[in-house]
Amino acid sequence: MTLAASVSLSADDARRIALRAQGFLGAPDRRSGVRGVLRHLGAVQLDTISVLARSHELIPYARLGAVGRPAVEAAYWSGGHAFEYWSHAACILPIEEWPHFAFRRRARRARGHRWHVLRDKELSTRAVLDRLKADGPLTSTELGGAKNGGEWFEWSETKIAVEWLLDIGEVVCAERRGWKRVYDLPERAVPDALLHDDLDDRECLRRLVALAGQSLGVGTRADIADYHRLKGEQVDAVIADSGLVPVEVEGWSKPAWADPAALATPPRGRHRTTLLSPFDSLVWDRPRTERIFGFTHRLEAYVPKPKRIHGYFAMPLLAGGRLQGRVDPAREGRTLVARQLSLTTPGAARPMAEALREAAGWVGCDSVRVERAGSAEEAAAVTAELANL
Repeated sequence: MTLAASVSLSADDARRIALRAQGFLGAPDRRSGVRGVLRHLGAVQLDTISVLARSHELIPYARLGAVGRPAVEAAYWSGGHAFEYWSHAACILPIEEWPHFAFRRRARRARGHRWHVLRDKELSTRAVLDRLKADGPLTSTELGGAKNGGEWFEWSETKIAVEWLLDIGEVVCAERRGWKRVYDLPERAVPDALLHDDLDDRECLRRLVALAGQSLGVGTRADIADYHRLKGEQVDAVIADSGLVPVEVEGWSKPAWADPAALATPPRGRHRTTLLSPFDSLVWDRPRTERIFGFTHRLEAYVPKPKRIHGYFAMPLLAGGRLQGRVDPAREGRTLVARQLSLTTPGAARPMAEALREAAGWVGCDSVRVERAGSAEEAAAVTAELANL
């Protein structure tokens, strides 16, 4: 592949470039560990659902293997290496990207409110800032309570105030403790060299578009915009200055751009066999997943149980650089239960068994049981492979 005004890629080229960019093709850099995965991806999505583990734990596991779960948490939340903010969704972000989200902090401030409205913004926010200044990093419970005595969405005035301050950058979350955000003042949590909002919107957007292109390897305008939830017109305004290279991809109906470093060396190496969180950045964009892998996936956790097709938290199976099936896992004591699984390609029983066995060991299970499958033949094949491992 040569760098030119427009490079043509086969569909297979694009798939392999995407896999390498996301850390699934080639030997993983274990020396850089979880923090290296975070910097490589640029964003790791957070979510409340925990089945095998929470999604932000599954992301490095999928790339590095059985990293100890306490080590994963420590890598994210100690040493000032990361912060939490709004990117693709609520995400863990490398601390060096703090200046590049100034455009979003300014936009939130200009809007003047979030979906929860403060009764007395000045009084409430000042009270939060004074407490943090006096007492150090605190959770919303320690600040005075997160809820207002009602349903989960009925936040207290204090919780609304601290989340508003988080939105506009006057407080920072650089740690979670027991899944609760720990709020701190930026001057304590962000290194001095990064603690500024000096970059204008264009420079912030240029950086995030370039970062998305590197993290994706190759993507359309919609792919690139979705990675950090930018608007299409924001991508249009800076794409020419982002350093990304225009490409044409076989079978893609839209123009695309690629990271020039991804084009310089043909992607090759060992493929990872693993189960993916539905919130993994390899598959979080459903149209892109269908386009690259021919695999339709939907998170069904919020679908009424009778209407679910693949299960509550169906995890795609990645093997041989392709998505070859899915499984809805659960734990019963020291047994990992495949509550429902299906295979989409011939020969996928072996990699499914390998992925289940590895996941079981990671979460402290010593056996695996297939409860239900797309067919009796699939259940028998995976069960037989498990017995041979």
